[in-house]
Amino acid sequence: QLQLVESGGGLVQPGGSLRLSCAVSGLSLDVYTIAWFRQAPGSEREGVSCISRSGERLDYADSVKGRFTISRDNAKNTVYLQMNSLKPEDTAVYYCAAERVTRLLRHRCVVQYDYWGQGTQVTVSS
Repeated sequence: QLQLVESGGGLVQPGGSLRLSCAVSGLSLDVYTIAWFRQAPGSEREGVSCISRSGERLDYADSVKGRFTISRDNAKNTVYLQMNSLKPEDTAVYYCAAERVTRLLRHRCVVQYDYWGQGTQVTVSS
């Protein structure tokens, strides 16, 4: 059973940075596509970023392009989300999610994810 644990959230001032980590255990990370989602109070969950199984395809929501960077370290079974130039509207609970994909889909992000972490709170406020 795959388990995902997010960390790195916290309170940061506007313009600041945070790096979220998603530690994966139970199975090897290298056959999974990984994504970050977020959900603010009263809002629907939205996709933030995705990294394909191969690591060659990176997708970002328009709202975070140029500010967030997703990366993966399969040797450490960890995926990261570097968040720079944070804005108050980035405040949300951030979740990582994983989906096992075949080699055929190794360069793609997917829409549906079967495995989810518990989330980490990010608050951007002065």
